[in-house]
Amino acid sequence: MDSSLVARRFLAIVIAAWICAPAAAQTWPARPVRIVAPFPPGGGTDTVGRLLAQKLAGQTGGSFVVENRPGAAGVLGAEFVARSAPDGHTLLISAPEMSINPSMRSKVPYDALKDFAFISQLTAGQFMLACHPSVPARTVKQLIALAKSRPGQLNYSSSGTGGINHLAGELLQSMAGFRWVHVPFKGAGPAIVAAISGEVDFVFAATTGLVGHAKAGKVRPLAVTGRKRFGELPGVPTMAEGGVPGYEVAGWYGFYAPAGTPADIVRRLHAEAKRGLNSPDVKEKLVKTGNEPVVSTPGEFAAFVRAEIAKWAKVVKQANLRID
Repeated sequence: MDSSLVARRFLAIVIAAWICAPAAAQTWPARPVRIVAPFPPGGGTDTVGRLLAQKLAGQTGGSFVVENRPGAAGVLGAEFVARSAPDGHTLLISAPEMSINPSMRSKVPYDALKDFAFISQLTAGQFMLACHPSVPARTVKQLIALAKSRPGQLNYSSSGTGGINHLAGELLQSMAGFRWVHVPFKGAGPAIVAAISGEVDFVFAATTGLVGHAKAGKVRPLAVTGRKRFGELPGVPTMAEGGVPGYEVAGWYGFYAPAGTPADIVRRLHAEAKRGLNSPDVKEKLVKTGNEPVVSTPGEFAAFVRAEIAKWAKVVKQANLRID
Protein backbone atom coordinates (compact mmCIF):
# COMPACT_ATOMS: atom_id res chain seq x y z
CA MET A 1 0.00 0.00 0.00
CA ASP A 2 1.18 3.51 -0.86
CA SER A 3 2.86 5.01 2.22
CA SER A 4 1.17 8.35 1.56
CA LEU A 5 -2.23 6.63 1.58
CA VAL A 6 -1.40 4.98 4.90
CA ALA A 7 -0.37 8.33 6.31
CA ARG A 8 -3.59 9.98 5.09
CA ARG A 9 -5.72 7.22 6.59
CA PHE A 10 -3.90 7.46 9.91
CA LEU A 11 -4.38 11.22 9.93
CA ALA A 12 -8.06 10.78 9.16
CA ILE A 13 -8.45 8.40 12.11
CA VAL A 14 -6.70 10.82 14.46
CA ILE A 15 -8.83 13.74 13.29
CA ALA A 16 -12.02 11.69 13.62
CA ALA A 17 -11.11 10.67 17.14
CA TRP A 18 -10.30 14.28 18.01
CA ILE A 19 -13.63 15.47 16.61
CA CYS A 20 -15.68 12.72 18.25
CA ALA A 21 -14.03 12.86 21.65
CA PRO A 22 -15.80 16.01 22.89
CA ALA A 23 -19.09 14.54 21.65
CA ALA A 24 -18.72 11.62 24.05
CA ALA A 25 -19.07 13.82 27.12
CA GLN A 26 -21.88 15.80 25.50
CA THR A 27 -23.97 12.68 24.92
CA TRP A 28 -23.08 11.02 28.21
CA PRO A 29 -24.99 9.54 29.94
CA ALA A 30 -26.77 7.89 27.05
CA ARG A 31 -28.38 5.23 29.25
CA PRO A 32 -28.58 4.33 32.96
CA VAL A 33 -25.21 4.42 34.74
CA ARG A 34 -24.43 1.80 37.35
CA ILE A 35 -22.06 2.57 40.18
CA VAL A 36 -20.71 -0.72 41.47
CA ALA A 37 -20.19 -0.92 45.23
CA PRO A 38 -18.11 -4.06 45.85
CA PHE A 39 -19.35 -4.52 49.42
CA PRO A 40 -22.73 -5.47 50.95
CA PRO A 41 -25.62 -2.99 51.22
CA GLY A 42 -25.69 -0.77 54.28
CA GLY A 43 -21.94 -0.29 54.63
CA GLY A 44 -19.94 2.87 54.13
CA THR A 45 -19.20 2.23 50.46
CA ASP A 46 -22.89 1.70 49.76
CA THR A 47 -23.90 4.79 51.73
CA VAL A 48 -21.44 7.14 50.03
CA GLY A 49 -22.23 5.57 46.65
CA ARG A 50 -25.94 6.27 47.02
CA LEU A 51 -25.33 9.86 48.08
CA LEU A 52 -23.15 10.34 45.01
CA ALA A 53 -25.60 8.58 42.68
CA GLN A 54 -28.43 10.81 43.84
CA LYS A 55 -26.40 13.94 43.22
CA LEU A 56 -25.11 12.84 39.80
CA ALA A 57 -28.65 12.02 38.69
CA GLY A 58 -29.92 15.44 39.71
CA GLN A 59 -27.00 17.27 38.12
CA THR A 60 -26.92 15.42 34.79
CA GLY A 61 -30.55 14.45 34.35
CA GLY A 62 -29.45 10.85 33.91
CA SER A 63 -30.20 7.69 35.86
CA PHE A 64 -27.56 6.45 38.32
CA VAL A 65 -28.04 3.19 40.20
CA VAL A 66 -25.80 1.66 42.87
CA GLU A 67 -25.27 -2.04 42.28
CA ASN A 68 -23.81 -4.09 45.14
CA ARG A 69 -21.40 -6.83 44.03
CA PRO A 70 -19.74 -8.00 47.26
CA GLY A 71 -17.09 -10.67 47.60
CA ALA A 72 -13.38 -11.19 48.30
CA ALA A 73 -12.92 -7.82 50.03
CA GLY A 74 -14.01 -5.87 46.97
CA VAL A 75 -12.21 -7.95 44.34
CA LEU A 76 -15.32 -9.31 42.60
CA GLY A 77 -16.93 -5.93 42.06
CA ALA A 78 -13.68 -4.29 40.97
CA GLU A 79 -13.04 -7.08 38.48
CA PHE A 80 -16.51 -6.61 37.01
CA VAL A 81 -15.87 -2.90 36.43
CA ALA A 82 -12.36 -3.48 35.05
CA ARG A 83 -13.85 -5.78 32.40
CA SER A 84 -16.78 -3.51 31.54
CA ALA A 85 -17.04 -1.34 28.46
CA PRO A 86 -15.04 1.88 28.97
CA ASP A 87 -17.89 4.20 28.05
CA GLY A 88 -18.70 5.87 31.38
CA HIS A 89 -21.79 3.76 32.07
CA THR A 90 -20.21 1.32 34.54
CA LEU A 91 -18.27 2.90 37.39
CA LEU A 92 -16.72 1.80 40.68
CA ILE A 93 -16.75 3.25 44.17
CA SER A 94 -14.36 1.45 46.46
CA ALA A 95 -12.57 1.60 49.80
CA PRO A 96 -8.98 1.20 51.10
CA GLU A 97 -9.14 -2.54 50.34
CA MET A 98 -8.51 -1.49 46.73
CA SER A 99 -4.95 -0.69 47.80
CA ILE A 100 -4.57 -3.69 50.12
CA ASN A 101 -5.72 -6.53 47.87
CA PRO A 102 -2.76 -6.38 45.44
CA SER A 103 -0.36 -7.46 48.19
CA MET A 104 -2.76 -9.35 50.44
CA ARG A 105 -4.11 -11.74 47.81
CA SER A 106 -2.04 -14.05 45.64
CA LYS A 107 -4.51 -13.79 42.75
CA VAL A 108 -6.14 -10.50 41.88
CA PRO A 109 -7.69 -10.61 38.39
CA TYR A 110 -6.90 -6.99 37.54
CA ASP A 111 -4.16 -4.42 37.94
CA ALA A 112 -5.30 -1.81 40.46
CA LEU A 113 -3.25 0.91 38.75
CA LYS A 114 -3.49 -0.01 35.07
CA ASP A 115 -7.02 -1.35 34.64
CA PHE A 116 -8.90 1.70 35.91
CA ALA A 117 -9.29 5.34 35.00
CA PHE A 118 -8.99 7.35 38.21
CA ILE A 119 -11.72 9.96 38.66
CA SER A 120 -11.34 11.31 42.19
CA GLN A 121 -10.96 10.48 45.83
CA LEU A 122 -14.34 11.14 47.40
CA THR A 123 -13.89 11.13 51.16
CA ALA A 124 -11.40 10.79 53.97
CA GLY A 125 -12.18 9.29 57.35
CA GLN A 126 -10.45 7.51 60.18
CA PHE A 127 -10.72 4.70 62.67
CA MET A 128 -10.63 4.38 66.42
CA LEU A 129 -8.82 2.02 68.74
CA ALA A 130 -10.88 1.21 71.81
CA CYS A 131 -10.81 -1.41 74.56
CA HIS A 132 -13.14 -3.09 77.01
CA PRO A 133 -13.29 -1.00 80.21
CA SER A 134 -11.72 -3.82 82.22
CA VAL A 135 -8.46 -3.66 80.24
CA PRO A 136 -5.80 -1.87 82.35
CA ALA A 137 -4.79 0.57 79.63
CA ARG A 138 -6.03 4.14 79.31
CA THR A 139 -3.52 5.38 76.76
CA VAL A 140 -1.68 4.00 73.75
CA LYS A 141 1.58 4.09 75.70
CA GLN A 142 -0.01 1.97 78.42
CA LEU A 143 -1.32 -0.43 75.78
CA ILE A 144 2.16 -0.81 74.31
CA ALA A 145 3.71 -1.42 77.74
CA LEU A 146 0.99 -3.94 78.60
CA ALA A 147 1.38 -5.77 75.29
CA LYS A 148 5.16 -5.96 75.69
CA SER A 149 4.73 -7.41 79.18
CA ARG A 150 2.29 -10.00 77.84
CA PRO A 151 3.56 -10.91 74.36
CA GLY A 152 0.91 -12.62 72.26
CA GLN A 153 -1.69 -12.55 75.04
CA LEU A 154 -3.67 -9.43 74.16
CA ASN A 155 -5.99 -9.45 71.18
CA TYR A 156 -8.03 -7.12 68.99
CA SER A 157 -11.03 -7.59 66.74
CA SER A 158 -11.64 -6.30 63.23
CA SER A 159 -14.28 -6.58 60.52
CA GLY A 160 -12.32 -9.33 58.75
CA THR A 161 -8.98 -10.67 57.62
CA GLY A 162 -7.27 -8.48 55.08
CA GLY A 163 -9.43 -5.44 55.71
CA ILE A 164 -8.20 -1.99 56.61
CA ASN A 165 -9.10 -2.47 60.31
CA HIS A 166 -7.06 -5.66 60.46
CA LEU A 167 -4.02 -3.99 58.95
CA ALA A 168 -4.41 -0.99 61.25
CA GLY A 169 -3.60 -3.38 64.08
CA GLU A 170 -0.74 -4.98 62.18
CA LEU A 171 0.75 -1.56 61.46
CA LEU A 172 0.56 -0.56 65.14
CA GLN A 173 2.21 -3.84 66.16
CA SER A 174 5.00 -3.29 63.64
CA MET A 175 5.66 0.36 64.52
CA ALA A 176 5.44 -0.03 68.30
CA GLY A 177 7.37 -3.29 68.51
CA PHE A 178 4.96 -5.60 70.29
CA ARG A 179 2.91 -8.69 69.41
CA TRP A 180 -0.82 -9.25 69.81
CA VAL A 181 -3.44 -11.52 68.25
CA HIS A 182 -5.89 -10.56 65.53
CA VAL A 183 -9.46 -11.90 65.89
CA PRO A 184 -11.45 -11.44 62.66
CA PHE A 185 -15.23 -11.12 62.57
CA LYS A 186 -17.71 -10.99 59.70
CA GLY A 187 -18.30 -7.27 59.77
CA ALA A 188 -17.63 -4.27 61.98
CA GLY A 189 -20.79 -4.76 64.04
CA PRO A 190 -19.83 -8.16 65.50
CA ALA A 191 -16.25 -6.95 66.04
CA ILE A 192 -17.51 -4.03 68.15
CA VAL A 193 -19.94 -6.23 70.09
CA ALA A 194 -17.03 -8.55 70.94
CA ALA A 195 -15.14 -5.63 72.50
CA ILE A 196 -18.20 -4.40 74.39
CA SER A 197 -18.84 -7.87 75.83
CA GLY A 198 -15.20 -8.43 76.75
CA GLU A 199 -14.80 -11.32 74.34
CA VAL A 200 -11.78 -9.43 72.98
CA ASP A 201 -9.54 -6.82 74.59
CA PHE A 202 -9.40 -4.19 71.84
CA VAL A 203 -11.15 -3.28 68.61
CA PHE A 204 -10.29 -1.21 65.55
CA ALA A 205 -13.41 0.21 63.88
CA ALA A 206 -14.67 3.33 62.14
CA THR A 207 -15.15 6.32 64.42
CA THR A 208 -18.86 6.43 63.62
CA GLY A 209 -19.31 2.82 64.68
CA LEU A 210 -17.63 3.36 68.05
CA VAL A 211 -18.46 6.91 69.07
CA GLY A 212 -21.85 6.11 70.63
CA HIS A 213 -20.45 3.18 72.61
CA ALA A 214 -17.49 5.29 73.73
CA LYS A 215 -19.74 8.09 74.97
CA ALA A 216 -21.87 5.54 76.81
CA GLY A 217 -18.81 4.06 78.53
CA LYS A 218 -19.23 0.64 76.91
CA VAL A 219 -15.72 0.85 75.45
CA ARG A 220 -12.75 3.05 76.33
CA PRO A 221 -11.35 4.99 73.35
CA LEU A 222 -7.55 5.20 73.30
CA ALA A 223 -6.79 6.92 70.00
CA VAL A 224 -7.95 7.73 66.51
CA THR A 225 -5.88 6.81 63.48
CA GLY A 226 -5.98 9.99 61.40
CA ARG A 227 -3.92 13.16 61.31
CA LYS A 228 -6.35 15.12 63.45
CA ARG A 229 -8.72 14.42 66.30
CA PHE A 230 -12.32 13.35 65.81
CA GLY A 231 -14.73 16.22 66.42
CA GLU A 232 -17.26 14.11 68.31
CA LEU A 233 -14.60 13.00 70.83
CA PRO A 234 -12.08 15.84 70.93
CA GLY A 235 -10.43 14.51 74.07
CA VAL A 236 -9.23 11.35 72.32
CA PRO A 237 -5.71 11.85 70.88
CA THR A 238 -4.44 10.71 67.53
CA MET A 239 -2.21 7.66 67.50
CA ALA A 240 0.76 9.93 66.76
CA GLU A 241 -0.08 12.12 69.75
CA GLY A 242 -0.53 9.00 71.86
CA GLY A 243 3.02 7.83 71.38
CA VAL A 244 3.40 6.33 67.89
CA PRO A 245 4.80 9.14 65.70
CA GLY A 246 4.16 8.69 62.01
CA TYR A 247 1.24 6.32 62.50
CA GLU A 248 -1.68 7.11 60.22
CA VAL A 249 -4.45 4.95 58.80
CA ALA A 250 -7.02 6.72 56.67
CA GLY A 251 -10.41 5.49 55.70
CA TRP A 252 -11.32 6.67 52.22
CA TYR A 253 -13.58 6.08 49.25
CA GLY A 254 -12.58 6.56 45.64
CA PHE A 255 -14.29 6.82 42.26
CA TYR A 256 -13.09 4.89 39.18
CA ALA A 257 -14.02 3.99 35.62
CA PRO A 258 -12.62 1.21 33.44
CA ALA A 259 -9.27 1.97 31.80
CA GLY A 260 -9.75 3.41 28.34
CA THR A 261 -12.75 5.53 29.27
CA PRO A 262 -12.57 8.68 27.08
CA ALA A 263 -10.72 11.49 28.82
CA ASP A 264 -13.58 13.94 28.33
CA ILE A 265 -16.00 11.60 30.13
CA VAL A 266 -13.51 11.22 32.99
CA ARG A 267 -13.25 15.01 33.18
CA ARG A 268 -17.04 15.31 33.17
CA LEU A 269 -17.36 12.69 35.91
CA HIS A 270 -14.72 14.48 37.97
CA ALA A 271 -16.48 17.82 37.56
CA GLU A 272 -19.87 16.38 38.49
CA ALA A 273 -18.44 14.50 41.50
CA LYS A 274 -16.73 17.69 42.68
CA ARG A 275 -19.93 19.65 42.29
CA GLY A 276 -21.90 17.05 44.23
CA LEU A 277 -19.39 16.69 47.06
CA ASN A 278 -19.21 20.46 47.50
CA SER A 279 -22.96 20.79 47.96
CA PRO A 280 -23.90 21.69 51.56
CA ASP A 281 -26.38 18.82 52.00
CA VAL A 282 -23.87 16.16 50.94
CA LYS A 283 -21.16 17.68 53.13
CA GLU A 284 -23.50 17.61 56.12
CA LYS A 285 -24.52 13.98 55.54
CA LEU A 286 -20.93 12.84 55.05
CA VAL A 287 -19.69 14.58 58.19
CA LYS A 288 -22.42 12.82 60.19
CA THR A 289 -21.05 9.46 58.98
CA GLY A 290 -17.51 10.44 60.01
CA ASN A 291 -16.35 11.26 56.49
CA GLU A 292 -14.82 14.45 55.13
CA PRO A 293 -15.44 15.27 51.45
CA VAL A 294 -12.23 15.18 49.43
CA VAL A 295 -11.94 16.11 45.78
CA SER A 296 -8.66 15.32 44.05
CA THR A 297 -7.68 15.44 40.41
CA PRO A 298 -7.43 12.11 38.59
CA GLY A 299 -3.64 12.41 38.72
CA GLU A 300 -3.62 13.20 42.43
CA PHE A 301 -5.95 10.30 43.15
CA ALA A 302 -3.81 7.86 41.14
CA ALA A 303 -0.71 8.99 43.05
CA PHE A 304 -2.55 8.59 46.35
CA VAL A 305 -3.61 5.01 45.55
CA ARG A 306 -0.09 4.17 44.37
CA ALA A 307 1.31 5.39 47.69
CA GLU A 308 -1.32 3.44 49.64
CA ILE A 309 -0.49 0.25 47.72
CA ALA A 310 3.20 0.65 48.58
CA LYS A 311 2.41 1.38 52.24
CA TRP A 312 0.22 -1.68 52.75
CA ALA A 313 2.50 -3.97 50.74
CA LYS A 314 5.21 -3.26 53.31
CA VAL A 315 2.87 -3.99 56.23
CA VAL A 316 1.60 -7.21 54.62
CA LYS A 317 5.14 -8.40 53.97
CA GLN A 318 6.35 -7.63 57.48
CA ALA A 319 3.36 -9.42 59.02
CA ASN A 320 3.73 -12.35 56.60
CA LEU A 321 0.05 -12.11 55.63
CA ARG A 322 -1.43 -13.74 52.57
CA ILE A 323 -4.82 -14.90 51.35
CA ASP A 324 -4.62 -17.56 48.63
